[in-house]
Amino acid sequence: MRAGKPACAPFLEYEARMSEQESAPIVSLTDAAKHFGPVRALDGVSLSVRPGDCLGLVGHNGAGKSTLVYLINGGLAPSSGEIAFPGATEAADAGVRSVFQELSLCPNLTVAENLRVSLRDMKGASWRRTAGDIITKSLDQIFPGHGIDPNAEIDSLPIAERQMVEIAIGFAPRGTKARLVILDEPTSSLDAGIAEQLLTHIKKFCADGGAVIFISHMLGEVFEVASRIIVLKDGGIVAERPTAEFTRRGLVEAMGHVAAEGTEAAASAQRHTGEIVIQTEQGLTARKGEIVGLSGLAGHGQAAALAKLYLSSSSNWRAGHRPKCVFVAGDRPRDGVLPLWSILFNMSISLLRQVDAWGWIDRKAERAKSEEWKRRIGIRTDDVENPVLSLSGGNQQKVLFARALASTAPVVIMDDPMRGVDVGTKQDVYAMLREEASKGRTFLWYSTETEEVCQCDRVFVFRNGEISAELTPPNITEERILEASFHMQEAS
Repeated sequence: MRAGKPACAPFLEYEARMSEQESAPIVSLTDAAKHFGPVRALDGVSLSVRPGDCLGLVGHNGAGKSTLVYLINGGLAPSSGEIAFPGATEAADAGVRSVFQELSLCPNLTVAENLRVSLRDMKGASWRRTAGDIITKSLDQIFPGHGIDPNAEIDSLPIAERQMVEIAIGFAPRGTKARLVILDEPTSSLDAGIAEQLLTHIKKFCADGGAVIFISHMLGEVFEVASRIIVLKDGGIVAERPTAEFTRRGLVEAMGHVAAEGTEAAASAQRHTGEIVIQTEQGLTARKGEIVGLSGLAGHGQAAALAKLYLSSSSNWRAGHRPKCVFVAGDRPRDGVLPLWSILFNMSISLLRQVDAWGWIDRKAERAKSEEWKRRIGIRTDDVENPVLSLSGGNQQKVLFARALASTAPVVIMDDPMRGVDVGTKQDVYAMLREEASKGRTFLWYSTETEEVCQCDRVFVFRNGEISAELTPPNITEERILEASFHMQEAS
């Protein structure tokens, strides 16, 4: 018998190649940097992501997270360093997908048509049906019981469902199989139940050999799904180790801002009995100097109630120098940011009545006010004349807060405003709201985060468009809120 390779050698070689491919990094960065003129957005980052990894990426707004994402997905080329996709030539071939914090869906297209945008090879008379089947299957896998119609136009969906669609498109098969999905604040518009469905899917996806880069300011979620955590600060990695080796406080300290544990604002909350400044047909009330929370499952009428209240209080164009209320949007692109304007103009639009003289705007006073609020709320920019879109998502949200709090309106209406805001900034904003409330300002605050709702003096829980419960301390707890979200309470 002639000597040579055993008959099973080709199979063994194939198995070895497959094993090597499965263990090889999906993407590797070596000293990757990205500079925008003098601004060093990312400065010498080295990391790799392998199959099965769930990499938690945390850091304050402006730390470089978005820039890192764009380098990995091919949206930006590095100024220096190397980005490699072993076994592939570019991110798309390697199965890299991105789900952005600022939704990238086309609002005038249907759910199925938005999937079709990324499937250029899908042709034929029945492509809409095929696209609808694919996106429905992906939604079913991630969000069982979602109820989203694939033929519905994106613009007709609430923001939570739009975010669910964007996530489902990210995981859906699109020519190549998804191997690495980058999720940028994926639960920022989702209520707790839907967010838990996503986290469950992420864990299963990674267990099956996929990989995820999970960017979130909700540290509890990071600890639940991440196998490894990387902390970015000022464009560089300042900490990287397995999740089990971090504590919450240690992680916040690594980010460079020590946020207080617990809820100091909630501890200082008191039962208000003063003048009622807000009263609606639904039974929603708010008193002077009170922070009132709206809670319950997403899409159960909270945002609609706030929108109706705001429009009824702000439609009078003869309101004069003191508007009745001001609005802080959570859906920045649609309801908040004026994208063609500078940071200065986005902040000062609420101040024009305060800085005009006989119909002329005092530009010096306008800039001084904007600079003051830039410092107070910590907007990361070297010049307020820069375009507002030059800021990270979280810093854009700070601009909206500055716009509202710098006004003289006695009532501030906030529609899930903390989407994409880091933990340190959240604590600063909580303290600022409490300070403003102590001066007599009233806040109505809808949030999908139970931790935020527990900062309030009083909470109205919504279910099916109606108020199902009114909670006051010490009954403002996650258990009571969930109970009221699923069971209508008897009138006491």
